[in-house]
Amino acid sequence: MVRGALAGGPLLVAAMVAGRTSLGVVAAIAAMLAGINDRPGSRRTSVRRIGVPALAGAAGLLAGTYAGLHLGAVALTLVLTALGLVAGGVSAVGPVASAAGTQVLVGGALGAGMPLPGPGWQSVPAFLAGAGWLLLLRLVLPTPASLAGDLRLDFRFDGERAAVAGVYEAVAALLDAAGTGDAVARRAALTAALDHAQDALAGPRLRRPVPTAAERRLHAQYAAALPLGEAATALAWAEQAVPARAAEGPRRLAAAVRGNRPAGPLPAPSRTDPALRALDDALLHAADAFDRGGATDLHVRKRSPRSAARAVLGPGGREYGLRAGLCFGVSAAVAQALHHGHWYGSHQHWYWLPATAVFLVKPDLGPLVSRVLCRAAGTVVGALLFAALAAVLPRPEGLVVLVAVCGALVPVAARHFAAQTTVVTVLVLALVMAGGEPAASAGRIGETLLACAIVLVVGHLPVPGRRGAGVRAGVEAADAAARAYLTHVLSESDDRATRWTLRREAYRTLAEARAALARAAAELPALARHSAGVDEVAAVLERLVDTTTACAVHLDDAGRLTPRHTERLAALRDELAERRGRPVRAYDS
Repeated sequence: MVRGALAGGPLLVAAMVAGRTSLGVVAAIAAMLAGINDRPGSRRTSVRRIGVPALAGAAGLLAGTYAGLHLGAVALTLVLTALGLVAGGVSAVGPVASAAGTQVLVGGALGAGMPLPGPGWQSVPAFLAGAGWLLLLRLVLPTPASLAGDLRLDFRFDGERAAVAGVYEAVAALLDAAGTGDAVARRAALTAALDHAQDALAGPRLRRPVPTAAERRLHAQYAAALPLGEAATALAWAEQAVPARAAEGPRRLAAAVRGNRPAGPLPAPSRTDPALRALDDALLHAADAFDRGGATDLHVRKRSPRSAARAVLGPGGREYGLRAGLCFGVSAAVAQALHHGHWYGSHQHWYWLPATAVFLVKPDLGPLVSRVLCRAAGTVVGALLFAALAAVLPRPEGLVVLVAVCGALVPVAARHFAAQTTVVTVLVLALVMAGGEPAASAGRIGETLLACAIVLVVGHLPVPGRRGAGVRAGVEAADAAARAYLTHVLSESDDRATRWTLRREAYRTLAEARAALARAAAELPALARHSAGVDEVAAVLERLVDTTTACAVHLDDAGRLTPRHTERLAALRDELAERRGRPVRAYDS
């Protein structure tokens, strides 16, 4: 919230003082978009999470500006449609790529529909300056948690420390839930904590080309949590309660990570079965890692350009790109037709309509109808609220204060799409008025409702190929990762580093597939039916990966599997082959 308050408002004031208010509006919009991408985590990951979409947005702004200046309405619509096709396909790669795709399209719409005084290229450095200013605030300002804690701690790594500590706390929670009905949810929470820590440690180094001692210690602490998570998962798979003493060690390790101090003495669990022995060995390894702090590369998730290209060009990317391109192009065409037909009255810019469609057509942001309803409600409330505020606030001082307040509220409002839309609507309307345009609350409401209608129609149109391709592509990736993990474990290889890396990839791809399934299941029946039955395959894959983990732990201890392990693997193999309609040999060991 502090970063949001210090972002758009000061940029707008500086531009007003310099007599370049219009460029200040562009910079403040970029800071707002960067604030939407500003998520909890480490500072190093914020460089990619904020910086990559900002660069994409600047490229879209440049393309839109020159296309708007030199092309007619039809050619411009075709260019924007093509931009939507590409940006939609790229959005299928992952969250950062999705944010980049969003900002490319928003930048393209702004550049084409919001002409600025002076050369068109000037808006690009203003956009980059706005996003760069918020990124700088993210890197240099300490968090409240770091200020409230030990002042001797290096606050630059507080995001990494919190993420790694969260892994140990999730391990403890899973151990507490072993043998209860909460074990499945706690195992999913452990996966989420490991994903978050993996991301927190994987960003670029901000100051030195080689890792510092603090970084090496955090990497070692994260790596030490992997065998702990493996043992805890095996204990949960056994469906037997474990002594409360078993969870005390991970909790003490979590406290040690947060305080950046040695682990100290850890209570040893009993060693009555293979999983408990694995837990005890993992605790001993963790205590040693906390003392030595050796570096490791296990936190890195490597994604090849080939896998990214498959995501863009595959069925999921093609479906995503087609939806985004159609919605963006149709919205731009309708907006220009209304603009040239003088339906807009005193409002001269048409960028709001396609920019609104961009946020609505993103399937990775939530169910389509829910997004549309939230956007419509949020825009109406935000526009009416701004109209009331604009009637009493002094200008331009009151508008600057309103921009700062809304900037501070963006991180809180991001918890719900309707609330975020309300805050962003007030913020954008304040920026538009500060830039010299008249109040446009009524126009914004009409344009948003029109964009909602366009996206609802296009979102439910039949498209070439099979619907739900993105969901099936996620399950296919989880299927391949689970198969690779199972093959490695049953090969009885001694390479535990590779095993833990494969285990992480298996659980991570499963979590991504589960998230896509949850979004698809919340769609209207017309869309949700296209992914029917896929959730059952994901559930079997989840049980298969859990069983594979239990097998790995038992093989380490005994060197051979029990009949319970082999029977469970065979049953899951048969069930998975039946649900997928594949030959059983695909999962034969």
